[in-house]
Amino acid sequence: MKPGIHPAYGPVVFRDRAANYAFLTRSTMTSDKTIEWVDGTTYPVVDVEISNVSHPFYTGTARVLDTAGRVERFERRYGRRGAN
Repeated sequence: MKPGIHPAYGPVVFRDRAANYAFLTRSTMTSDKTIEWVDGTTYPVVDVEISNVSHPFYTGTARVLDTAGRVERFERRYGRRGAN
């Protein structure tokens, strides 16, 4: 890599606040907040809104919408428009 043009790449803890879950990885992200990891070392921590632990797709709580049923219910409620 060319020196001086790439951001620093190092260990960072990403913390999912919704699921109370954290994982240590390497990233170019930085933060002023720090956390002491289980190995006793202090790392920068980045809080995220959602991760694979709390995302509905990965947890199996995702719902599939029945779009055909919604259309039929709408047509029953408001009637079908005639072809004029």
